Amino acid sequence: MSVLNYYETELARLRAEGNMRSIPADTRGDKTLVDLSSNDYLGLASKPELQAEFFASSERRGIPMTSSASRLLSPSQDEYLALEELLSKLYRRKCLLFNSGYHANTGMIQALASGKCLIVADKLVHASIIDGIILSKAPFIRFRHNDTAHLERILAKEAPAYDRIIILAESVYSMDGDRADIGELIRIKKAHGNTLLYIDEAHGFGVEGPKGLGICAAERNSEDVDVIVGTFGKACASMGAFCAVSPAIRDFLLNRARSFIFSTALPPMNAAWTRFMIEKIVTMDAERESLKALGARMHAILQPLSPDFNITPSHIQPLVVGSAQLAVKLSQKLREEGFKVLPIRTPTVPPGTERLRISLSAAISPCEIDRFGDALTRLLPSI
Repeated sequence: MSVLNYYETELARLRAEGNMRSIPADTRGDKTLVDLSSNDYLGLASKPELQAEFFASSERRGIPMTSSASRLLSPSQDEYLALEELLSKLYRRKCLLFNSGYHANTGMIQALASGKCLIVADKLVHASIIDGIILSKAPFIRFRHNDTAHLERILAKEAPAYDRIIILAESVYSMDGDRADIGELIRIKKAHGNTLLYIDEAHGFGVEGPKGLGICAAERNSEDVDVIVGTFGKACASMGAFCAVSPAIRDFLLNRARSFIFSTALPPMNAAWTRFMIEKIVTMDAERESLKALGARMHAILQPLSPDFNITPSHIQPLVVGSAQLAVKLSQKLREEGFKVLPIRTPTVPPGTERLRISLSAAISPCEIDRFGDALTRLLPSI
């Protein structure tokens, strides 16, 4: 028997289940296609004039395109430090850069959960958080999604047996677009003296809160969120991630987060571009309001089509169809109608909740939302 038989058999099973993945074609040149799959929430990635403005500076054109080493060894530091300084001023705490949201979550959770520590995580946290938990080898319990009463019962029972508890949640959940109650999580955290609160703002950064700094920043006592994670590859139209933390946690991560220590750092050019983009984003309240209005418009279309699944009016909205095959078929039909919206299947979402994930951008027009609704209403009965 060939050593490849196992892999071929598994691929055949994925095809039969409708869960076979492939890399989609480049669609940037197709001006007739409305993209409802990208995380470019503010529509900045589609604006070439921003690149022209950035590269108009001869000083910027000379920034290195590679770091050539990990951050702890790289000869280039100025652009990283300038970006961290900007973020620190915005969040009023120390910040540290990572290569991606995945690097941030796997590296930080693995490091912070050392010793006699228990992790308590929302049931629907991102795969990068789950992988960080696994790498930490710490015991963990998952509380029901956004069920803070369940979280409290777990802490009441388990907290006394551990030196530290880490609560893990997201501000905006990447597949449902719903929100965590950050204020309630802060209250629960403060009720337990040995508890650290860790919030992933990957889908909130740039979009939510004052200046687009996320949902945590809108809280009066946001300083009680011990770790805030943000990413640059979505609303910021760049690449990389950061954490906003206390000085002690920053120094600890710099010494213990393996994804930071052992990865070649992002190109300095990338850090400079990210700083340029953040300086734009903090002023973009009009785009955030436009995105909010588009979310309400899309919600009015989707909720009647999904009476058994409560949809949040957000920049991320799901249409749950319940099977991988149906999700793939509907995605293909919508592509023929001029809309790119991709199927989300197991294991990204639980079995039976396979869906189309509709991701909005401030660059989309209300007319395009209405056309999408018309196409969806026509196509759903035939799927």
